[in-house]
Amino acid sequence: MIHRFFFLLYLLSFSLNAQNNAIAAGEKLTFTATYNMSGILTDIAEVTMETNSVKTAKATLLRLKCTAATYSKWDNFFKIRDLYESYVSPTTLTPYLYKRDINEGNYYKFMKYTFSHKNNTVKSQLKKKNDYEENKDIAINSGTIDIVTALYKVRLFDYKNMPVGTSKSLTVIFDRAEFKGQITYLGKETISTAIGNKTCYKIAIGSSETDVLKGKNSNFLWLTADKNKIPVYGKFKIPVGNGELKITSATGLKH
Repeated sequence: MIHRFFFLLYLLSFSLNAQNNAIAAGEKLTFTATYNMSGILTDIAEVTMETNSVKTAKATLLRLKCTAATYSKWDNFFKIRDLYESYVSPTTLTPYLYKRDINEGNYYKFMKYTFSHKNNTVKSQLKKKNDYEENKDIAINSGTIDIVTALYKVRLFDYKNMPVGTSKSLTVIFDRAEFKGQITYLGKETISTAIGNKTCYKIAIGSSETDVLKGKNSNFLWLTADKNKIPVYGKFKIPVGNGELKITSATGLKH
């Protein structure tokens, strides 16, 4: 469920060469994830997005980390402990390494991507329960990025100068396959959030993959209409239900 919402946000990303002027190391965003249970939107999990610098032998990278965990009262019902992280160039957000560790109820999956942009390939490692492991090389298109990088890279786009109604198509990689998606810029909208009233860029998200998203104009994301362009609110509809993502705190912002 939570991993499907991350994929929904992933569909926002498209190939773009903008330099990173919105995201710095030390940023931390915290959200409440709600899910429709018996017709009532219920707070079920906390989602965090945070960044930090990591030095390697060859370069200094920016680590993008996303986690999701159910609140303790829901753990006996359906326990979620998900981790997504990507190591990227701090200037372009080009990804070099991606890891996904999913623990949802009795479901477990670990996925690792090592990117070779020169060769347009990804070395992937898949692990599941019972010590199952599978390694596979995947051919990708130029500019393809992972789920976490996409969630941050969408903030680099120049919505300020984008005409309302503009749509962008995209190709993404998820579970070792590339998918087609589309985003449409819907204009500005002011909304109330836990961190104050925010004027936002509103974006509609769509996909040709019917097993990922449901409904036309049913999936939206709101990014603050400032230099940080942080996500503050999201609405999603997927095969197993619908819900929302609402920001609760934001610290360490670049601007």
